[in-house]
Amino acid sequence: MPLTELALVVFLLNIPFGYWRTSVPKYSWRWALAIHLPIPVVVLLRILSGIGFMPVSYPVLVGAFFLGQFTGGRLKLWRLNNDSW
Repeated sequence: MPLTELALVVFLLNIPFGYWRTSVPKYSWRWALAIHLPIPVVVLLRILSGIGFMPVSYPVLVGAFFLGQFTGGRLKLWRLNNDSW
């Protein structure tokens, strides 16, 4: 699996966790779980994809991780502000 596809999977994986993170108290154990639960999955995906732990993959996948968390949080806030659906 190419790095771009893996980054997309990591991004999409983190959207629900970012959505959840926004609805729990900041710095609570549930907030920490929302951030840290996807990490073992990302590590497993790195190994299974064959990318492993190449240095060039770190900024790409960390960026995808945080962008997914951010997008999920913004999606939650957007949904709360536009609760017409």
